Amino acid sequence: MSDQETKETKMAEETNATSAQNNDRNNDRRGGRGERRGRRSRRDRNENREELLNRVVTINRVSKTHKGGRTMSFTALVVVGDGKGTVGVGYGKSHEVPAAIAKGELDAKKHMFTVPRIRGTVTHPVVGHDSAGTVMLRPAAPGTGVIAGGPVRAVLECAGVTDILSKSMGSSNAINIVRATVAALKQLEEPEEVAARRGLALEDVVPAAILRARAEGLAEERKAREEAQAKAQKDGE
Repeated sequence: MSDQETKETKMAEETNATSAQNNDRNNDRRGGRGERRGRRSRRDRNENREELLNRVVTINRVSKTHKGGRTMSFTALVVVGDGKGTVGVGYGKSHEVPAAIAKGELDAKKHMFTVPRIRGTVTHPVVGHDSAGTVMLRPAAPGTGVIAGGPVRAVLECAGVTDILSKSMGSSNAINIVRATVAALKQLEEPEEVAARRGLALEDVVPAAILRARAEGLAEERKAREEAQAKAQKDGE
């Protein structure tokens, strides 16, 4: 082999080694980006999960006797909401309590709906019925708090209602009470819907005090949103 061929062989080997190193470096970078992207997506999912409020209203133990023996299972009644006007109720069943709660959460997320509110309270008095359960809801002034029992309180807090008066006038079963509360919340209407249905102006349908409270509530939400945005920008800088 001549000196020229030896030089060409060495140059080819060095080129191959350099290209292999570059490929390894690129693969490492891609892997790092993939890991960072995976961590970011997991963090986003965790943040979305933390935004929702979960309340386990009741857990029942169910036993069934079959020809082969007795089986045991658990049922969980779960309320899920964002605390800003959206809420849902779900029912899950499994042989383990955590699995039953997880199924209840999934069922609640599938049946979420929006609750009309005016400054943390409901828009008008309403009565909800379901089976033997009957629940009455009435608006309350700011600072009143949630005057309600356990099952009703769980639904109202997850829905973001902070001031309300309630009364359960039917069955004491937690499932009936929760479903009656949901039925009552689904009957609520926005003032614009009532005015449009009656063909009247908004001022002719809604009392002036409610309109003032609604305007104040919107101003407070706008101010809080602007402060949150300003804080986020300051933290980003």
